[in-house]
Amino acid sequence: MLVLCYPKCSTCKKAEKWLEEKNIPFEKRDIAAENPSYEELKEWYDKSGLPLKRFFNTSGNLYKELHLKDKLAEMSEEEQLRLLATNGMLVKRPLVIDEAVVLTGFKAAEWEEKLL
Repeated sequence: MLVLCYPKCSTCKKAEKWLEEKNIPFEKRDIAAENPSYEELKEWYDKSGLPLKRFFNTSGNLYKELHLKDKLAEMSEEEQLRLLATNGMLVKRPLVIDEAVVLTGFKAAEWEEKLL
């Protein structure tokens, strides 16, 4: 299982702690230092079944600075994926990729259901 996190993110720290407490092995990747590529994001999005908007860090400063709330509706999926691939800080975190599931953000109930 791959978990993309930002080291200073308190939600990511909670998620990591949750995984450790449940004895779920995972590989951690710093989303800011090693941004997901367009190809990775496309694969994960296709696999997830989630709306593409769930992959955006809508509470992040960069999302707000770029006024993406207003712009995303006018962008194609490809344009949105290419934008996400430009900066890890645009991507919702933690981002969990497992063989069977892709999760964005940390919601303990959802993680219990999908990962245990």
